[in-house]
Amino acid sequence: MRRIHFSLWALLASLSILWLLADTLVPSPFNYGTCRNVFMQYSGTIAMGAMSVAMVLALRPKTLESHLGGLDKMYRLHKWLGITVLATSALHWWWGQGTKWMVQWGWIDRPARGHRQAFADLGPVEGWLRSQRGFAENLGELAFYAMLLLLVLALIKRFPYHLFQKTHKWFAVAYLVFVYHTIVLAKTEYWAQPIGWVLAVLMLLGSIAAVKTLLGKIGTDRKVQGTVESLRHYPNLLVMETRIALPAGWPGHAAGQFAFVTFDPSEGAHPYTIASVWEQSNRQISFVVKALGDHTSRLVEQLKTGARVTIEGPYGCFDFDDLSARQIWIGAGIGITPFIAAMKQRAIRPDSKPIDLFHTTTPSNRAAIDRLTADAKAAGIRLHVIESRRDGRLDAEKIRALVPDWALASIWFCGPDDFAQSLRKDFIEQGLSPACFHHELFEMR
Repeated sequence: MRRIHFSLWALLASLSILWLLADTLVPSPFNYGTCRNVFMQYSGTIAMGAMSVAMVLALRPKTLESHLGGLDKMYRLHKWLGITVLATSALHWWWGQGTKWMVQWGWIDRPARGHRQAFADLGPVEGWLRSQRGFAENLGELAFYAMLLLLVLALIKRFPYHLFQKTHKWFAVAYLVFVYHTIVLAKTEYWAQPIGWVLAVLMLLGSIAAVKTLLGKIGTDRKVQGTVESLRHYPNLLVMETRIALPAGWPGHAAGQFAFVTFDPSEGAHPYTIASVWEQSNRQISFVVKALGDHTSRLVEQLKTGARVTIEGPYGCFDFDDLSARQIWIGAGIGITPFIAAMKQRAIRPDSKPIDLFHTTTPSNRAAIDRLTADAKAAGIRLHVIESRRDGRLDAEKIRALVPDWALASIWFCGPDDFAQSLRKDFIEQGLSPACFHHELFEMR
């Protein structure tokens, strides 16, 4: 989380500093009209910069994963950038539209307009830009309303995922409109200074990302077609294990990584953690899918052996790689999936590092627990199955009681975010370094 916090604030601070080198927050003369113009330029700069980076992150660039800690962290940064865009563009809109309303209501006098040169007295480029101002303002206002709706839908968790994917794609159109809006309405002198150069690069990269998004080219170089080989259901857990055969082209994966899987083209791709270790000899991959919504609930009835699926990936840096003397793994519910793959990998490539795995579940399934127990035994891992109805809720105190030398460990958690935050807070209060708590942020919106 530190990396994405730092990345967000570093971006906003960098844009602000570069903008201050080109403009000022204390214009002269200092009045409502001049302040309005200054803050419209500043808010527009921040919104456009954040929007451009968000567009680039939407492409799921592999090169940024290691720097930001995985695609799950990149998507969290993407979400925060979206919220930043929502806030700054709303302020930008209010300075423009709200001023007009306040003049109409008689709250303020109409700001005096400075001297405007005739288009013929300007250079061809500046003259064209000036001629486009009215159209760019109106188009930008319409794009703002569209973007506002799209961002609100993206933040509503109950909005169906497949509809979110389809509507969110149109954000790329709004972005391209904002690029035009910015080119026309940003101060001309900005383009000869560092803030203009940085904005130009960001908008170029963002525009490329927007075009790729509209053409459906996200992740195309990392997609392969697979065939469902077997299905296994655990009805009382609402879980289905799917094993898929992959052709040449899949680069392999490490335990803890995930992939985007398209079982139904009309539904689109969903992210699932990979539940198997990669073996070149059999070229198979497994996913454990829990019925958490309409799509995953229908899969139990609709998905059959022999079905063709599309897999994109692998992604993620939840790789259990650190220098700690021991590790504590916590898989809550379906969050056990990355640990299943890690156990299978450790069974093939033994490691002497002591590991305790805590799995919380309600209800339990004997067949699933037996398989988990066998995997843990083969990997030399101490397994603790916590059934909440029988054993009560797992908390940090119970973990410390069962792992007396916990202070030497790093903690790897996959499960509900509120559970993770509760454990993280407790362990840090007891002296655990924040860097030793690894949390898979498995929310893609």
